[in-house]
Amino acid sequence: MPISSHLAAVRAKVGHDLLTITAASISVFDSSGRLLLGEDTGTGGWTLPGGAIDPNENPADAAVRECFEETGLLVRPERLVGVFGGPEFLVRYPNGDLTYYTTIAFEASVIGGALKADGEEIARLRYVTQAECEAITLNPSSRIISRESFKRDQRPYFAPIQWHPGKD
Repeated sequence: MPISSHLAAVRAKVGHDLLTITAASISVFDSSGRLLLGEDTGTGGWTLPGGAIDPNENPADAAVRECFEETGLLVRPERLVGVFGGPEFLVRYPNGDLTYYTTIAFEASVIGGALKADGEEIARLRYVTQAECEAITLNPSSRIISRESFKRDQRPYFAPIQWHPGKD
């Protein structure tokens, strides 16, 4: 589902103006240590499974739901990769919508389902090595999250602070 009924209702009120959205992302590795990516139907670029967290939805549930909707895989979150934001998470969609995402990223293992692109948001799916991931056209936010995911660090990532009192 490209946009939830909740976001469609908000967009109907605010038009294309900037929305700040909390999202969830999933990193799924196969037994060879390759990362699952999907080819975005709108841009042709590659992305991690994920999307907006609906009202009253837990972030881990949103990540599992988005992964199932986009890939056909049922997953279990195993660790928090990190919490991400910054200029790479500002997206202007082809229809003019402007959205800034704060993304909670999880690593997960597959517990069921069958790998199949939804055809609506994701055209095709593939597992990639870290070197392949660096070489393909990947959306900027997925590039940042995938780099942290490949580290397999048990400590969650967050960007170092840059703000201090008196800094505008």
